[in-house]
Amino acid sequence: MFGGVRFLPATVSFLAFLTFTTASVAQTSIDDIHVAPRQRSISEAPLAQPHLPRGIGLIRSNVELVTVPVTITDAMNRPVTGLDRDNFQLFENKRPQEIKNFSSEDTPVSIGIILDVSGSMRNKLERARDAVRQFCDASNPQDEFFLITFSDDPRLATDFTNRSEEIENALLVAQSRGRTSLLDAIYMGIRKMKDARYSRRALLILSDGGDNHSRYSEHNVKNAVREADILIYSVGTYDRYANTQEERLGPELLQDVSGVSGGQSYTLTNAAELPEVTRAIGIRLRHQYMLTYSPPKRDRDGKWHKINVKLLLPKRWSSFLRVSARTGYYASAP
Repeated sequence: MFGGVRFLPATVSFLAFLTFTTASVAQTSIDDIHVAPRQRSISEAPLAQPHLPRGIGLIRSNVELVTVPVTITDAMNRPVTGLDRDNFQLFENKRPQEIKNFSSEDTPVSIGIILDVSGSMRNKLERARDAVRQFCDASNPQDEFFLITFSDDPRLATDFTNRSEEIENALLVAQSRGRTSLLDAIYMGIRKMKDARYSRRALLILSDGGDNHSRYSEHNVKNAVREADILIYSVGTYDRYANTQEERLGPELLQDVSGVSGGQSYTLTNAAELPEVTRAIGIRLRHQYMLTYSPPKRDRDGKWHKINVKLLLPKRWSSFLRVSARTGYYASAP
């Protein structure tokens, strides 16, 4: 249990969802979920480790099409499948937009795993290793991953690979020490995504505290998140009593960063729950709807454009569902 709610990663077909109410749904065990095992493939040659840039700036590109990943979950946090294009309504700056393309297929994702190995993670690191393994096992067999570990500084531990055992091997040698450069690690992960193979991109952040050793500010990193077309899922495992201001602000920081990207943040007080939650996130990435639209040319003004996604369903059904989607994008200047 966390947050008063049992996280159940099984998916729910929309047709099946209409046949029951939240009061009558039987809970599903994590053991009942069947996920295709990852296939092993030939390792890619390692690339040079990137350096963390000294400056930060927004990179605006021409926006011909905007893709909006959308996750629909029920009252028990399970992804809801079976919806179609006509069940969605999409807005940019409160103006309705035509959905040009719609997909609900399980397509590959480029994923960056960002793992806290600071000194405070010493007693949680084994659970974190298991959590990463569970996440990889639940992913699409064609997904690619990189791993960044961070303490005093972020470090690229494993470059992009589709062999999950390379990630697992890097985890075995990770040691807990030092302070927490969380913001630097997030920014490094965003920059690393320029080498991604797939258009669908996500970061998974595992940490147990707020930032206390980064060069980049929260404001700068949030701007970088808004600019990047990357979903961010974060899992924070915190002690019940925070000793420092950074620890007290940790959950809010991860919630803000994840929320603006269209992802989600999870706050735990028991590290033993990490593997179940990360496995659920892996499954959730495989059950997203992709909405694509063409923004009006007159709106290419270099400014932030807000995106909103609504469900076109009877209220008695949609009131039980939660919509998680990208919140906006920076348009290119004319």
